[in-house]
Amino acid sequence: MLTTLIFIIVLGILVLVHELGHFILAKRAGMKVEEFGFGFPPRLFGIKRGETFYSLNLIPFGGFVKILGEDGQEQNNPRSFASAKVRTRAGVIVAGVVMNILLAVVLLAIGNAVGLRVGLIDDVSVRQAKDIKVQIIQVAPNSPAEQAGLKPLDEIAGFSVGQQLLGTSSVTEVQDFINKNLGKEVILLTKNGRDLIENKITPRANPPEGEGALGISLATTGIVRYSWYEAIGRGAMDTVNIFRYTVLGYATIIKNIFYTGSAGVELSGPVGIAVITGKAARLGFTYLMQFTALISVNLAVLNIIPFPALDGGRLLFIGIEKLKGRPVSRKVEATINAVGFALLIMLMIYVTTKDILKFF
Repeated sequence: MLTTLIFIIVLGILVLVHELGHFILAKRAGMKVEEFGFGFPPRLFGIKRGETFYSLNLIPFGGFVKILGEDGQEQNNPRSFASAKVRTRAGVIVAGVVMNILLAVVLLAIGNAVGLRVGLIDDVSVRQAKDIKVQIIQVAPNSPAEQAGLKPLDEIAGFSVGQQLLGTSSVTEVQDFINKNLGKEVILLTKNGRDLIENKITPRANPPEGEGALGISLATTGIVRYSWYEAIGRGAMDTVNIFRYTVLGYATIIKNIFYTGSAGVELSGPVGIAVITGKAARLGFTYLMQFTALISVNLAVLNIIPFPALDGGRLLFIGIEKLKGRPVSRKVEATINAVGFALLIMLMIYVTTKDILKFF
């Protein structure tokens, strides 16, 4: 129940910020905003303030801003979306993406100011860090680690040998102990939050190529805090890095789909994101902030992809209009957007079904 509540709050913030971008730019351009809706219909309830109706809808995975003439009609009305200049309309569409990027910058700036857990890659970062841990960052499929139930972000606390507990403070110490006990069952001590867990596991003497004896990748992490002015720069830099890797990730997925017919990675829908949101929240507020920033950037990149029914698709039609000198046929655009929306719904149903089977 708590996970669901946290997920709804996080999703609400992401959607509200995104749609607020469209809303503010449309208002500044003098357009008439008819409705600002959280979620998708059917409508639960709403209230009208001025000329705008604010609604709460049943399906919580999204939101919308309804602007007069956004479907190409009312071209003679000076307050309609359709009557605005190409640059103005493009600005209104891109505003949602920009707001999601800015939200990530703000969250990561706050995180860097209060202290974020990051990977420690050199002696300087180690000296700056507090609460240093050895954490799992990746678990290989069908490995001893996966079979033992180890998860990414679990902390390696040490080992239990007879009646003695051996602590560990570095990746090298963990690797040395494992290498001395290849083929023997050992008790690995991990923490996920505050609980200390004993995991019986047997390191492989001959692991597959590219995998270690346990099938995990480790990193030394610590909490690093910056002054407020440094934190702003760090937040912006972290957001740029997340944006770059997210773009590369989506590009790889699209390439794989066209070349192999498969995404090549495991996709998650709302259920999967909700589960991960709950895990991040249990690990701490800063983890939740980092994860929310990550999802915000993902939402921005996803929306700007030139696919029908997404912001990027609408931007594409405006670009075609600019090149042709006249708008694309409303009927053609509506049909393409309807097909695109149907494909997105089908994809959401598919990944949600996979998430349910995986997590429940």
